[in-house]
Amino acid sequence: MQVEKVLLSDEAADWLRRLTAMHGPLMFHQSGGCCDGSSPMCYPDGEFRTGSADVHLGDLVVDGLERPIGFWMSANQYEYWKHTQLTVDVVKGRGSGFSVEAPEGIRFLIRSRLFTDQESESLGLL
Repeated sequence: MQVEKVLLSDEAADWLRRLTAMHGPLMFHQSGGCCDGSSPMCYPDGEFRTGSADVHLGDLVVDGLERPIGFWMSANQYEYWKHTQLTVDVVKGRGSGFSVEAPEGIRFLIRSRLFTDQESESLGLL
């Protein structure tokens, strides 16, 4: 059973195509903490340096883009979220000034659902 840890809404995929046209290849990082730190932040790929304190949850494949968009999360935050499937979505409003979508009047957010027992088992979480 192939279980994806992170998915993408259609509207978010549309925005990622537009943002990639403006900024080049992109990546996501979600750090945790309060305020905007708990939102997924979208950066030009490589602008945010990941390391051993980060977990690569997966790559978001967007039709029409040459490269997938990597999604990373801080290891501490991942401990809270590891039993959930995340979906990157978008809503109107302003997020952090550091995320590439901020000037566009939208912000990315995470919707989540708990993995089923079968999904958790296939991911080695049980």
